[in-house]
Amino acid sequence: MKKSIKTLSLILLAAITFTSCKKQDFNGLSQSYASVPVTVANAIDFRPEPTVATSVSAGGAIQIILQSPSGSGRTIKEITRIALSTTYSKIQGTSGLWNAAPIPVNATTWTFNTSLTEYTAKGGGAVPSISTTAGTELTNRFYFLITLDDATQIIPESVRVLVRN
Repeated sequence: MKKSIKTLSLILLAAITFTSCKKQDFNGLSQSYASVPVTVANAIDFRPEPTVATSVSAGGAIQIILQSPSGSGRTIKEITRIALSTTYSKIQGTSGLWNAAPIPVNATTWTFNTSLTEYTAKGGGAVPSISTTAGTELTNRFYFLITLDDATQIIPESVRVLVRN
């Protein structure tokens, strides 16, 4: 009898605990999307972030085309910051940025051009040699802090660079 009272008490306590829990608005598995999504128009793949390609043998030019939807009514006012890192934390700071000075855009599309040489010079790390580049991603990714024409600031997904021969 004592055992069944204990068991019943535990079941009742568990039932009260589970029914009294309040659902939160955010959990660790949900994502928050910007009201105006800025995408990478020249992405060749999603790994899971947008990925652009470059070629060591062709000179190592890197091009990232950022675009806001033309039907959104919003334009990109400026690229406020650019960072090169493995995490978002660098774009949220004010030091160690790729470019700390805002770049005026005032359009729905903006093109970022750089090179593997500049990537290496600005702390991106070593670029793989031509013989080992078949599908190698650069260690650091590009992060952009974008200010829209209504003063909304967004950080789109980071952009990976895939190095080909």
